Amino acid sequence: MSLDLRSSYAPLLALAGVGGLLGGFLGAPPAWLLVWVGLLLPLLALVARWSPVRAGAGAAALGVAAVALWPVPLMWGPASWLEVCGAAAFWAVPALGALAVGGHLRRQASRMRRAVRDGRRDQQLELARDLHDFVAHDVSAIVVQAQAARFVADKDPEQAVRALERIEAAGLGALASMDRTVHALREAAGARSASVPGTSELPGLVERFEGGVLDADPAAARELSREADTTAYRVAVEALTNVRRHAPGAAVVRVRLRRAAEGIELSVANSAPARGAGGLLGLGLRRRSGTGLAGLRGRVEAAGGTLRAGASADGGWRVCAVFPAQGRALG
Repeated sequence: MSLDLRSSYAPLLALAGVGGLLGGFLGAPPAWLLVWVGLLLPLLALVARWSPVRAGAGAAALGVAAVALWPVPLMWGPASWLEVCGAAAFWAVPALGALAVGGHLRRQASRMRRAVRDGRRDQQLELARDLHDFVAHDVSAIVVQAQAARFVADKDPEQAVRALERIEAAGLGALASMDRTVHALREAAGARSASVPGTSELPGLVERFEGGVLDADPAAARELSREADTTAYRVAVEALTNVRRHAPGAAVVRVRLRRAAEGIELSVANSAPARGAGGLLGLGLRRRSGTGLAGLRGRVEAAGGTLRAGASADGGWRVCAVFPAQGRALG
């Protein structure tokens, strides 16, 4: 419905109200007055639904008065004031009912617009988190490999070349993540149809992580729902990124995807950093990052799972997410 047509409802209602009242007091036939009232009622609903509040309020008040007062000229003289007031109150009911219908439709439309706006905002925030988390993982890999290549370039050029190859792979991964996010942002109506990485990409993720060891059960991965599958990948990305940031001296980082008694378990555990290597073990998940432990736990719980994080027996750090297998729910 065009804006010009919507803006014409209030003036039209005001004009019709004044014209009908004048016609009633000038002796218009009752049948014509009833037809006029029948036209005013839908106009009242349209004004309440579409007109701007300031212009619509005045026109609506005039319309309600016109509908309520139309029988007054017919009752003038023989009827008492009490009867006239009763008739006016009786005819005010359908006028107020028409306003209520239009107002209800207006509120419903406003709620729908607000829900769409909130949904789009949440979607944009999620896309921003995706871009940050996925790209942060690859960029941290580039930084670590560049530092390693700088130290070994003179003594072991072959190691430097391998580090450059890993930098290239991480850079391509970051570009792919940005492409997916930009594609999703460009989709009509904000729909996210771009593919989101899942556990099928864990081998490539762990391969780019020096010291990473993957132990994944393909059958277990097939029992994850789509949401749990992508969330499990997010857990792995965030955990590996925090190992790079806060436990760079860890010799081994083991990523496991397997069946467990509670469901399907995805765990990332790093060994204790070598002496003198520094690092904060797994404290990165407790500090502010792209997702953080609280945000990551919220994502896992939204997918029906649970998340645990804490120090391991060997002095390292372990992050473990458990998701229900398809067809089951966690107790």
